[in-house]
Amino acid sequence: MTQRPDRPNSPDYPNLIHHFLEHSAREYPQKVALIHEGVRATYSEINKKANSLAHYLRERGVQPGDRIGLLFENSLKYVVSYYGVLKAGAVAVPLNTDFKPESLKTILVELEPTCLISSSKFENVLQAADLQASGLHELILASPRRSWNGANYPVSSLEDALLNDASPVSNTGIRSDSLASIIYTSGSTGRPKGVMLSHGNIVSNTASICQYLRLTASDIQMVVLPFFYVMGKSLLNTHFAVGGTVVINNKFAFPAFVLNEMVSEQVTGFSGVPSTYAHLLHRSPLASYRDRLTSLRYCSQAGGHMSRTIKEALREALPPHTQIYIMYGATEAAARLSYLEPEKYLNKLDSIGKAIPGVMLRVVAEDGRELPPGQTGELVAEGPNIMQGYWRDREGTRRVLDKSGRYHTGDQAYRDVEGYYFLIGRKDDQLKVGGHRVNPHEIEEVLMESGMLLEVAVLGLPDQLLGYRMVACAVPRNGLSGQQLLSFCSERLARYKIPSDVVSLRSLPKNSNGKIDRVKCLELLKNRAT
Repeated sequence: MTQRPDRPNSPDYPNLIHHFLEHSAREYPQKVALIHEGVRATYSEINKKANSLAHYLRERGVQPGDRIGLLFENSLKYVVSYYGVLKAGAVAVPLNTDFKPESLKTILVELEPTCLISSSKFENVLQAADLQASGLHELILASPRRSWNGANYPVSSLEDALLNDASPVSNTGIRSDSLASIIYTSGSTGRPKGVMLSHGNIVSNTASICQYLRLTASDIQMVVLPFFYVMGKSLLNTHFAVGGTVVINNKFAFPAFVLNEMVSEQVTGFSGVPSTYAHLLHRSPLASYRDRLTSLRYCSQAGGHMSRTIKEALREALPPHTQIYIMYGATEAAARLSYLEPEKYLNKLDSIGKAIPGVMLRVVAEDGRELPPGQTGELVAEGPNIMQGYWRDREGTRRVLDKSGRYHTGDQAYRDVEGYYFLIGRKDDQLKVGGHRVNPHEIEEVLMESGMLLEVAVLGLPDQLLGYRMVACAVPRNGLSGQQLLSFCSERLARYKIPSDVVSLRSLPKNSNGKIDRVKCLELLKNRAT
């Protein structure tokens, strides 16, 4: 059995995303690649089904560059559809499963997809979204239940499409720089943007992640993040790249079920966003499973800032042998830009680490000058993983990609003398309070240090005298005394940084990626004030 090349500059390294699946199907044909409830699918089975779908799509006239939407929960059929679309040379567009009909219609009109692949679970949303307006050529549904007789486009069965020819598919017309996927941002700060990623963007980032996580065919990844989210999709691609196994669990609302499956399937890796770990620590039986997670080699976190309090508690709660990787990235970077080595976890607790292999990070001033250690500026990234741009949004692209193709993240940061990077928030998040510039994330960090909260978001409400007044939306671990929390802040923060009020909530609004939706939090506060 040949060893998989681990460097993207190797002539034998895959240069197209679906090559990951094809290589593993050759090397490990009978190995279980995917586990989901009662389903255990091998690499050979998945590859043949993806071939069948690719042949079907080409027979239906799908051309390289055509957009094909995917509206599924994580499942075997999602994975087959994703790789089948790529094998056909089309552009895979994962769609948020929480989209309401009007939002879905807006996205599809912008995309003009040739085809949409979904399941019966979303038939109500699809019928209400007026798919005809997007110019859709065909809808392919897994196990359709409703009547689509009135549709002016054919509605086909995914099960029938997968009965097609399963022979290998040629890669004619597909290159490393071909557009592979359009992934929509969460839209928590405005309208979602379609991030255009090439095969080369995703392949290079996948190789880097596999390298620093030291992934091998022995790794078994628990996936609780949706595949339409760029981090969720990277979990799929990285483990299929090395011939590992992916365990899908869509029931994180019942964390004991997830932990039990991690033990029974001998999971080696778990990944989440900050809220994932907050719930594991405070609303799950993690402590009672600590000694049973004997196979858990590592946990990784991305998707926004995680407080020191959660990081420290996580280190105590996990088994001593489990390494923790803190990661930073963006959809525009095909997932990852930096990571903090587990060995530096406690010494550099507030850091996002150093650039991943193949990526260069800089902190720059407004005039573009690179700043020395200790000085704060904008974090700018350069590498083969940086997106091609935003779909049909030249102005948006111009704002974040300069003429050299470098990505301006919008995050304010500095690096220390050892080359580790630290984020201090986004420039557009800062609030003007009584003439002072205030970073809400600094206040959130102090509030979390109190030990009274599960999570918190500090937001600014317009104020005629102060400019803004700060209010904390807080989810308490037990009972919450707002006055006690503010007293805790008064001992640690300047007076102008102390929130004027604390609003206790059962949970904070989240987008489908699990990130706190600050726009919805603000709307909630404004509605309570009226």
